[in-house]
Amino acid sequence: MPIILGLESSCDETAAALVTADRRILAHRLAGQEAEHRPYGGVVPEIAARAHVEALMPLVEAALAEAKLTLADVDAIAATAGPGLIGGVMVGLVTGKALAHAAGKPLVAVNHLEGHALSPRLANPDLQFPYLLLLVSGGHCQLLEVRGVGDYRRLATTIDDAAGEAFDKTAKLLRLGIPGGPLVEALAREGDPRAVPLPRPLVGTGEPHFSFAGLKSAVMRAVDSGKWQPADIAASFQQAVVDCLVDRTRIALESFGTGPSVRVERSRDTRGAEDPVLDFARTEREFSGPTALVVAGGVAANGAVRTALQQLAAEKDLPFVAPPLWLCTDNAAMIAWAGAERFAAGLVDDLAFPARPRWPLDPEAETVRGAGVKA
Repeated sequence: MPIILGLESSCDETAAALVTADRRILAHRLAGQEAEHRPYGGVVPEIAARAHVEALMPLVEAALAEAKLTLADVDAIAATAGPGLIGGVMVGLVTGKALAHAAGKPLVAVNHLEGHALSPRLANPDLQFPYLLLLVSGGHCQLLEVRGVGDYRRLATTIDDAAGEAFDKTAKLLRLGIPGGPLVEALAREGDPRAVPLPRPLVGTGEPHFSFAGLKSAVMRAVDSGKWQPADIAASFQQAVVDCLVDRTRIALESFGTGPSVRVERSRDTRGAEDPVLDFARTEREFSGPTALVVAGGVAANGAVRTALQQLAAEKDLPFVAPPLWLCTDNAAMIAWAGAERFAAGLVDDLAFPARPRWPLDPEAETVRGAGVKA
């Protein structure tokens, strides 16, 4: 059974994991950077990159020791190649390339978003393609048709900020510290979600896109006014985010499977292709509907978000699937699993594969009107 070594370093978590193609997690090691970034109230890219340099190889060695394996026992090296903070991405990808070259193993360059998109299949072997994925994290907020490995159709994206970014900003405004999302959620349990009148951007509109910049501004005004308790602001903010996510997801469920042709992404592999430039093969496929409603990404660990989406799935008579909480945040097990899925499909990469600060899962999706580079 193939064994994949996964490396993750796209933001402020350094991780290494060993995962088998039959979904066994043989080892997972992770090092956080909260202490390094806490004085600055957020992640500092240069500090993050240096911390990855110091932590990554010791984590790889510890993971191999935990699994009682050597690098020679590994079948492929999977490393996050983007999107993310480019310094950190380069640390992980260059390390993966060095290990692959030294051991004579294939390299699988993994899109960090694909790691999140496929992570529910690591935890749930019954989850079949195609499914509707709400990918919601600190840097991304998207609704995607997950039709197969390397085969995604974006239905919606944020036109400004991601939900996780809004959580982090709210935590900073309330002086809660980091990590922002869990701290806001904890404080929200003590507050009234109806106390503060906050907007629900784009709710009720026909297209299922997201916007959280206006909500962030409204939270700032609520904090500055001094009229409400911090717990009530946190609870009201969290409820506004939940309402937006559920409303947008409901619309996406109605449009699932109605789009044009899809893409299968392939890059240069070990079977003799000479051009390392990505190639897109088109296929025509129709889907009657999603097999499940799935949520992944850091914000998927939020209990209120999970509960609301579970209720929506029940309303639509769909299974609801979410990874275990530890698989929602950045980790190397999801990168190793995405690497395993791509390796099984013959999708391995050349050592010239570049690190990418931006790397959409659906490169042919149209730019959303009014959106910036984050979309």
